Amino acid sequence: MESKQTSLWHPKYWRTWFVIGLWKLFSQLPLSVLRLIGQLMATLMRKFAKRRCAIASRNIELCFPELSPEQRESLLRKNLFHTSMNGLEMGMCWFQPHWRLKNIGDVTGLEHLQNLDSGALMLSMHNTTIETMSAVVNPYFTKIDMMYRAHKNPVFDHVQRKARGRHNPECKMIDRNDLRGAIKVMRSGRILWYAPDQDYGIKQGIFATFFGIPAATITATPRLAKLGKAPVVPIFHRRDDQGRCQVEILPPLENFPSDDENADVQRVNDLIEAQVRKYPEQYLWVHRRFKTRPENSEPLYGKYSKGIRKNS
Repeated sequence: MESKQTSLWHPKYWRTWFVIGLWKLFSQLPLSVLRLIGQLMATLMRKFAKRRCAIASRNIELCFPELSPEQRESLLRKNLFHTSMNGLEMGMCWFQPHWRLKNIGDVTGLEHLQNLDSGALMLSMHNTTIETMSAVVNPYFTKIDMMYRAHKNPVFDHVQRKARGRHNPECKMIDRNDLRGAIKVMRSGRILWYAPDQDYGIKQGIFATFFGIPAATITATPRLAKLGKAPVVPIFHRRDDQGRCQVEILPPLENFPSDDENADVQRVNDLIEAQVRKYPEQYLWVHRRFKTRPENSEPLYGKYSKGIRKNS
């Protein structure tokens, strides 16, 4: 029987390997050059990634109704640049040698991790600096594991796991559906990185507001904290004007989880929303955050609502 490792070199994956090779080559360029490429990619997205641009535009329209059309257009342009930089910096973090990554960012609040006497749930979000954040924090603190969703392309998934592990060889990649594994690592005294701000449907969640809109939100955050006997430590990250990643680790949440799971879930959404509002151009707006709709509610993404899920 052909092994999984060998099957990755099947001819049907050669195109993927070619693209990854080009990506690795471009990733060796200096950050200043990558930022110029990011500006070009943001322009090209308007022509070649119309679906993603339309979704980002619609999300901005939904979440910032107080902005004028001109202001929303300006925010969209900035967001497309930061979205482009997300992919470029991902390659930079995955493929550049460690010595070149020493000065890509700063981290404050490390004491909130170092002072823990137990495992913890590290609560984050999908900003466009999500990969850079990991490369910035791991040299200081290696007891961090990560919840993630496996990529459909096994070659990309293989490269992703290997690249993320090189910054922290001890890091365990926990599938987002493996709640037992997640609880186990926290009870063993390790920290689990976790970002609950995407739409995974309503089967294991509730509708909690996000920017005033009902959003399908998984209830796993308070459950993981309770079952893992772990404090919840927020970690947020952004890109500064020079392109460096600024990571801020906050004190553990007080009185979390509470006896009201719905209130806990809403608290998480409110916390993430407050961070998004600080730097809205850097959030991953190309994701359909509101694709799951309450019963009898109309889809919000027009022709891009295909595959929509409803509460049923």
